[in-house]
Amino acid sequence: MADLTHFDAKGDAHMVDVSDKAVTARIATAEGYIKMTRETFDIITEGRAKKGDVISVARLAGIMGAKQTSSLVPLCHPLPITKVSVDLTPDPDLPGLRLSATVKTTGQTGVEMEALTAVSVTALTVYDMAKAVDRAMEIGGIRVKLKDGGKSGRYEAT
Repeated sequence: MADLTHFDAKGDAHMVDVSDKAVTARIATAEGYIKMTRETFDIITEGRAKKGDVISVARLAGIMGAKQTSSLVPLCHPLPITKVSVDLTPDPDLPGLRLSATVKTTGQTGVEMEALTAVSVTALTVYDMAKAVDRAMEIGGIRVKLKDGGKSGRYEAT
C-alpha cells in the first residue's frame, strides 16, 4: 500500500504540494443513497413535503457543497470547479433516492472529495427536509464510482 500523502516525514499532517503536477482535465463521480419509509418516499416523489421541493433543494445543496469542499475538509485544495451535476433518482425498491454527483475541473489535483461532499450534502439535505415525517432515514453507500485524469489515471469502482 502506498504511503499516506497528507503526512510529512515527521508524521505531521500537511497539505500536499501539487505545484509540480501537470494541469490536466479531471473528473470524479460519487454515489450514495438515502433510504426511507414508503410514506416518506411518496411524499418526496409526489412533491408534498411541507418544506418544499426536496429533490430540487437537495440538488442545489449538493452543488453548493461541492463548491465548499476545501472549507470543510482541512487538507483539500481549493479548486476551480468547471462543472457540478447532481442527480437524485427515485428508487421505489429501496425505497429512497439514489444519489450521484459528477465534478469536473482542469487542474493539478483531482475532484474526488468534491464529488463525495456533493453526495453527502445532498443526502443530508433530503434528511433535513423530511425528518419531520421520518427520523429513521438511512444514508449509506457513499463512495467514489469514477475518477479520471492526472498521474494515477482512471479508476472505476466495480
